[in-house]
Amino acid sequence: MKYNDNPMKRKTTNDPDGIRSIKEDARRYIWHPFTQMAEWEKAMPLIIERGKGVYLYDMDGKRYLDGASSLWVNLHGHRKAALDRAIKNQLNKIAHSTLLGLTNVPAIRLAKKLISKAPKGLAKVFFSDNGSTAMEVALKIAFQYWRHRGKPRKTKFISLVNAYHGDTIGSVSIGGIELFHGLYSPLLFPTVKVGAPYCYRCFLNKTYPECRLACADAVETILSEHHPETAAVVIEPMIQGAAGMLTWPPGYLKQIRDLCTRYHVLLIADEVFTGFGRTGTMFASEHERVTPDLMAVAKGLTGGYMPLAATLATQEIYDAFRGEYREFKTFFHGHSYTGNQLGCAAALANLEIFEKERVLEKLRPKIEALARFLKPLQGHPHVGEVRQIGLIAAVELVKDRTTKEPYPLEERWGWRAAQEALKRGMILRPLGNVVPLLPPLSVTLPQLKKMVSILEESIRAVTET
Repeated sequence: MKYNDNPMKRKTTNDPDGIRSIKEDARRYIWHPFTQMAEWEKAMPLIIERGKGVYLYDMDGKRYLDGASSLWVNLHGHRKAALDRAIKNQLNKIAHSTLLGLTNVPAIRLAKKLISKAPKGLAKVFFSDNGSTAMEVALKIAFQYWRHRGKPRKTKFISLVNAYHGDTIGSVSIGGIELFHGLYSPLLFPTVKVGAPYCYRCFLNKTYPECRLACADAVETILSEHHPETAAVVIEPMIQGAAGMLTWPPGYLKQIRDLCTRYHVLLIADEVFTGFGRTGTMFASEHERVTPDLMAVAKGLTGGYMPLAATLATQEIYDAFRGEYREFKTFFHGHSYTGNQLGCAAALANLEIFEKERVLEKLRPKIEALARFLKPLQGHPHVGEVRQIGLIAAVELVKDRTTKEPYPLEERWGWRAAQEALKRGMILRPLGNVVPLLPPLSVTLPQLKKMVSILEESIRAVTET
């Protein structure tokens, strides 16, 4: 297939039969995640063939703004030269060798770099493949840690209502989205759920700041009774992503950290989504100067290029696993592609981009501009709330703004808005009635303004008809 090399122009292909064949095969062979396939099979599939910067291009040559950062993973845009080069250079040496009994240079260098960037006190890195596995590692480490500390009763986990921590059985057990997780309840281990800090729909019917963070008091109530059998509290710091981009009130994260310390319970921070600049800091835990005992990272770790994840632990936790072989304190867990060289090379290049291009510093005016651009939506009669932290934004659509009555999920208002955005040249991924906007961190101010404009137009198009 031959394309015009100018990325600003719409490209066409000279192989329509080949495209038609691939689209037919897409419907015939692939089972897509979080997708009702009976419906998807009837539609014309959108097949992405290439990308450049904040744009994706389909097989017909049409260009789309990547308003979802390819499911929250892309940071520096597609075809970032430094990332392309890092992977190619590593490929000239080796693609993969096991980390079981061996190690490799990219993994060593990346572990050191991650610890230098992580909240102070985290000291060791355990590599895995994706966010779900990174969280599974954290859960198993926490469980085993208390065994080694002589407190085998501490086996329970406390997590938040509406939580999403992945799709493995352990991570689903600590999840709290009924639509995603309810069906699998017979397979799961029991956990303790506590109301989440969702200020727009407060489960305590209170208002911030007059509430004095009563939602955190609810966590203390549970901990005061159950801390002897609790291994860890599990959170997504500052914002619950898949729950609908639910931003936290200031002070909540710090209070949860203090409670965990006071009641001798580990704090597990799921930074799979929130890490690597999304919230305006390298890690969301930094907003309130919190150091978790265990921290999971993935998604943006490689800049959106390769599947790679890691679980970071304190020295104290790591030391609890050290001993004579006959004690069997070993952490018996691992993955075939743990510490994969290509992924680690990409991740190293990603972190170097943050340093060389001063990515976090350059985010500040973009974050401020995003807040300005979103203002016109705040008074819309079918917009309940506009939420933002860093370069993450979300619009919650409601049937009635005054009463906060939600649209029925089956009416798919978020999906309708995303379909309108697609017509206008932007890809979004709705979460029920919530329409998130998550551009790559490399987005320019004109591109960001265009994205918000399309978001606003699309919401108005579906709610004002």
